[in-house]
Amino acid sequence: MHAQAQSFLASHRHDPGGDLFGIAEIAAEFGISTRTIRFYETKGLLAPRRINGARVLTRRDRARLILILRAKAIGSSLAEIKQYLDLYGAHGEGRATQLKFVIDRTEAAIADLEARRAHIETTLAELRLINRTSRKTFAALKDKQLKT
Repeated sequence: MHAQAQSFLASHRHDPGGDLFGIAEIAAEFGISTRTIRFYETKGLLAPRRINGARVLTRRDRARLILILRAKAIGSSLAEIKQYLDLYGAHGEGRATQLKFVIDRTEAAIADLEARRAHIETTLAELRLINRTSRKTFAALKDKQLKT
């Protein structure tokens, strides 16, 4: 990062309303690459400021990155994440809409996972039955072979 940008960041560290973070600092904090942050920027998920050409993230950008990473961890697509973030608005005016979006999406995900779990449990029960039956048949076959 440029010396002037580092100096600017340092001067804002003590201002609670003006916390700014360098891209490398944020990347290290979240265990991601700077390339990932730049990728999210190209997708419109983050909008870092530029100071003398260096990307600088605000506390809001940091909060958005946390949401992005959480949403990705539960399988959300980048398009869904962008839609969710865009609902918030410039000053939080879309918070209710954003929460409704989360409620709808999580209810759908829960229903899908519960259906998958039911299918897995049914499949496991069938496999266990096949395994038990096969073991009994195998044991009987072995006993028969030993007797002859």
